[in-house]
Amino acid sequence: MKKNNLKPIPKFKNEDQERDFWAKADTSQYFDFSKSKKVAFPNLKPTRKPISLRLPNSLINQIKIIANKKDMPYQSLIKYYLSQAVNKDQSFSHPLAR
Repeated sequence: MKKNNLKPIPKFKNEDQERDFWAKADTSQYFDFSKSKKVAFPNLKPTRKPISLRLPNSLINQIKIIANKKDMPYQSLIKYYLSQAVNKDQSFSHPLAR
């Protein structure tokens, strides 16, 4: 779609209304992407949310021992283990998810 044929972006009452609109809208009807450039945000950090997780003391102690051997914080090791498990689980179809 040429720049002259672009639709005007509507006015939104709030962020929720705008989010709903862009979730369904074809952005190529509102923006001219022919002159777009790739950008990088090197200092952008992913959003993190603290959680409370109850684990047996023996498991925490085992994780702390392993983390100490790897010379890393035990909480970072827990995040690594969780990340690996999630990635592995996403790579195959779980029988209970059918």
